[in-house]
Amino acid sequence: MVSMGLLLAGCSQQQLQGFLPGEQGTTNNTDKVTGLWVTSWLVLLAVGVITWGLTIWAVVVFRRRRGQTGLPVQLRYNMPIEIFYTVVPLILVLGFFAFTAKDQAEIEQPYSAPDEVISVYGKQWAWDFNYVNQNVYTAGVQAQADPADPNGSLVESEIPTLVLPVDKKITIELHARDVIHSFWVIDFLYKKDMIPGKTNYMYVTPERIGTFAGKCAELCGEYHSDMLFNVKVVSQADYDAYTKSLADQGFTGQLGDDYNRNTNLPGKVSPLAETSSETSK
Repeated sequence: MVSMGLLLAGCSQQQLQGFLPGEQGTTNNTDKVTGLWVTSWLVLLAVGVITWGLTIWAVVVFRRRRGQTGLPVQLRYNMPIEIFYTVVPLILVLGFFAFTAKDQAEIEQPYSAPDEVISVYGKQWAWDFNYVNQNVYTAGVQAQADPADPNGSLVESEIPTLVLPVDKKITIELHARDVIHSFWVIDFLYKKDMIPGKTNYMYVTPERIGTFAGKCAELCGEYHSDMLFNVKVVSQADYDAYTKSLADQGFTGQLGDDYNRNTNLPGKVSPLAETSSETSK
């Protein structure tokens, strides 16, 4: 334990986080994810060292010596060893499952009274953000390459941006307008699929002011790699000023399912069927 403590004391912050992106306390969930990740790797590293150590020891100690002939004494089974290598992996698997299920249940626990509700629509290849409580929205366009940059970098000002207030409980409703997408804020250490015809939810409390990169994490077509967005975590005053500016620009109301491309979802009537119905009348 002392040697392990000394080893960890010499690690950088990035190493202590298991080389995961972001910083401690980015959201209310990031430390849980980091702790589960790092602990799992330490346990598995210890298991690996023991396993490789025993394997190398057996190879060296029980190798054939010069002059030896024939087969060594053969054993059909060893009950204590067989019980050991059956029970120990079972305990490890059950332990990983229990800790994962515990953290997942906490992360997926809905807020009974969220401070803000955000409705996000993924679409090929951009994002629409509805600020439900304020009844305003932003309609995203696909990120564009900077014509002045020969390396093809994107124009930062055209990347859709989701603004969130710091230290507020936020429920994010996730929708897809066309195909399956995935909402991933990298430094939040969590992502969730967006499935046409189904609403998924994320529950998060941002705890650090800053700008964080986001992207679609589900291959969704030709320009999937350009389906980017930013999350800007700001103070409550700045958040109020931002949503007010959207209202002042006329971006009031909500961008809902009317803009979805799919026509074969439950409850939807195809345009051809509607045309036929009108013709028959």
